[in-house]
Amino acid sequence: MKIGFIGLGIMGKPMVRNLLKAGHEVVVYDVIQANIEQVVENGAIASKSSKAVAQECNLIITMLPNSPHVKTVVMGENGVLEGAKEGTILIDMSSIAPLASKEIEKACSEKGIRMIDAPVSGGEPKAIDGTMSIMVGGDKEVFEEVYDILMVMGGSAVHCGEIGAGNTTKLANQVIVALNIAAVSEAFMLAKKAGVDPRLVFDAIKGGLAGSTVMNAKAPMIMEGNFKPGFRIDLHIKDLNNALETGHGVGSPLPMTAIVMEMLQTLHADQCGQDDHSAIAKYYEKLTGTEIRSN
Repeated sequence: MKIGFIGLGIMGKPMVRNLLKAGHEVVVYDVIQANIEQVVENGAIASKSSKAVAQECNLIITMLPNSPHVKTVVMGENGVLEGAKEGTILIDMSSIAPLASKEIEKACSEKGIRMIDAPVSGGEPKAIDGTMSIMVGGDKEVFEEVYDILMVMGGSAVHCGEIGAGNTTKLANQVIVALNIAAVSEAFMLAKKAGVDPRLVFDAIKGGLAGSTVMNAKAPMIMEGNFKPGFRIDLHIKDLNNALETGHGVGSPLPMTAIVMEMLQTLHADQCGQDDHSAIAKYYEKLTGTEIRSN
């Protein structure tokens, strides 16, 4: 199948490579030329704009940083809607505000374009492996039509409801992940300050009730002081901001999320915004003057 793909960042590039490995023809566009060149080396076909991608492809995937970027790419000048034919399917795999998904879908529908929102979880490692969790909102028939394509990039794809439901699910996911990393950091700092090796604490508790996929992925990074981004602090700030706005809009209190958001904002101010979100541990290290990491 000929697939258009717009947005070739940390997540987009490996997703394109998995589509290529599965035998699909992939037409790509990104505002950064170097990103395009990297996937062209793997066999992708370069395009000159979002509009041009849409003119060539009946299935288009977008993977962009936030709501304004998706709106511009889809609804703006030289955007998808200027080039797409009636019946085209748009899969927005960006993590954006649910209300933005609904606004974009409405504009698509008026031009006969079918859209689903399908944000992902798992970060760069699972994007590379093609084992991401994909959360989908929109028409179930469209979801079923593109299910096999989604499963090239993911280990699971679940239809969660109407348009925007995928991004609501992703916000819930991001709240849990952020709070979990903060809890791991807080607990390991307690161990370190009490004179117990955090590595031994990790080994002792990871198989019990406190164990989690988040802890298994992020605890080793924290203990190594390795904050190479799989998912950046600044992107998690974006997601929690969307979660807080959505919570305010629907009347759902998010007090713990607000606290972790302040931690992330502090880290951003300390020039850590491009670090992996496991760098939440640095917040505790700053407070205590003690490193969790083992020498």
